[in-house]
Amino acid sequence: MTASVRQDTAPGPRVEARRSMAVCALIGAAVTAAVDEIVFHQILGWHHFYDRATSRAGLLSDGLLHTAEVLALCAGFFLYADLRRRRALAVPHAWAGLLLGMGAFQLFDGVVDHKLLRLHQIRYGVDVTPYDVAWNLAGLLLLLAGTGLAVRAARRRHGDGERPG
Repeated sequence: MTASVRQDTAPGPRVEARRSMAVCALIGAAVTAAVDEIVFHQILGWHHFYDRATSRAGLLSDGLLHTAEVLALCAGFFLYADLRRRRALAVPHAWAGLLLGMGAFQLFDGVVDHKLLRLHQIRYGVDVTPYDVAWNLAGLLLLLAGTGLAVRAARRRHGDGERPG
């Protein structure tokens, strides 16, 4: 009898959980930046990214933010496409990363940009407290949901006998 290699036992492509999470976190942060910039800066006109100077400087800062978010989206989707092409995408980790990126951007913007650096407020001429609470609570909820998905994905992965990766 000759020894033969069964094709169904050959190792398949290696799923990359950490990379899937990081790539989708980049996409999540970029999507949230885009929603912020489009809705609050352009459509509603509530603020610019940098409101501590002239409106011309504010428009320039919005353009730079828009450039950064588009570059992040392009880079994120190229990296995502590479994971898909190599069949290395860990879908549960990717969803966790997306929510983590969205929440991280939202909370960073609300705490650092709005309060610590005072680059801008959500709105002017009104009591910003309810806006701040809603803004930061939304970011916190996204972070918590992403963390929950990440923990669940890690447990499933380790429960399947896979190595962390």
